[in-house]
Amino acid sequence: MTKLSKSTIGVGVAGTGFIGPAHVEALRRNGITVLGLAENTREKAEQKAAEMGIPRIYGSLDEMLKDDDIQVVHLATPNYLHYPHAKAALLAGKHVVCEKPLAMNTRESAELVQLAKETGKVNVVNFNIRMYPLVQQARSMVQSGELGDLFILQGSYLQDWLLFPTDWNWRLEPELGGSLRAVGDIGSHWLDLITFITGLRVVEVFADFKTMHPVRKKPARPVETYTGKILQPEDYVDQPIFTEDYATVLLHFENDVRGVLTVGQVCSGRKNRLFFEINASKSSLAWDSERPNELWVGHRTQPNQIIMKDPALLSPEARAVTSYPGGHNEGFPDTFKQLYNKVYNYILAGDYNKPPDFPTFADGHYEMQLCEAIERSAKEKVWIKV
Repeated sequence: MTKLSKSTIGVGVAGTGFIGPAHVEALRRNGITVLGLAENTREKAEQKAAEMGIPRIYGSLDEMLKDDDIQVVHLATPNYLHYPHAKAALLAGKHVVCEKPLAMNTRESAELVQLAKETGKVNVVNFNIRMYPLVQQARSMVQSGELGDLFILQGSYLQDWLLFPTDWNWRLEPELGGSLRAVGDIGSHWLDLITFITGLRVVEVFADFKTMHPVRKKPARPVETYTGKILQPEDYVDQPIFTEDYATVLLHFENDVRGVLTVGQVCSGRKNRLFFEINASKSSLAWDSERPNELWVGHRTQPNQIIMKDPALLSPEARAVTSYPGGHNEGFPDTFKQLYNKVYNYILAGDYNKPPDFPTFADGHYEMQLCEAIERSAKEKVWIKV
């Protein structure tokens, strides 16, 4: 039997929306073979596989899981499929890389954590934003004590792609995307990032939600139908919306640290802006995902600093996820590359008792616990313990 390497390990990707091709590209940049592609129909799989140059096609995930040449499955499918797909892949003996959220509720996510433990398979949740070099630098500075004692963890994740009532996506439908939208889709990334950087968990939450568009205009037929033409009023149907466009969450962390997060998907001009600021007893840090190669460091008694992404100036942890010299910017696609580099080095090393240096199903389950507490707080208008 051929010893597995990055060039011989067989990887299958399920789902070809926005994020599936990002997985494919990042895998290839690591020298990893993308052997097969699964979609919900064979015709769609054939079309997408031809576009991306993937040799094997499957009309369903089950078909992919029967292929013994596939050792790792990447799940880039809609949210409601993550739990059944991840469960089936683990039971089929595959390692699993799953997009977030890991599941639709904590009962499902807890089951996946347990099943991953029982099967001994490598399990990953795609919290790729951890892999920006200056996020890793922020973590090194916070955890080394360079900033002092933590006081306030604050920030936001803002987008504008659902600004208009005619903006539509499957994530707006709770049965497909879940009962949380802005918090579950993007707030989860911010919450994971802050936990990763500080090492602190959330103790209790108080949340306020608002839906700016209680009724949206849903295209009457699949959007592909309308390619190349402007939609007319008769092309839409009214669709009541039951998920949040906006949320602000007050956060009490361990060690009596305070925090606040605002998320919104109706914020003009904010294309995809995750921002955090960490205020501590000696210094502060701030980072903005739309300017990912800069890290602001704030001081009281000396000039503030901007740390530019330059491997020669970064901590060893940050340098490990940096591929290019200073002045050569790295961005969103590079975070996928760096995450999968860690994941596949771990898989190929074969020592699964070693603590992984990437987000796992346990991290995905923790985010589900946080999200459920936030949702309950917004409904009951009270502080909820996590």
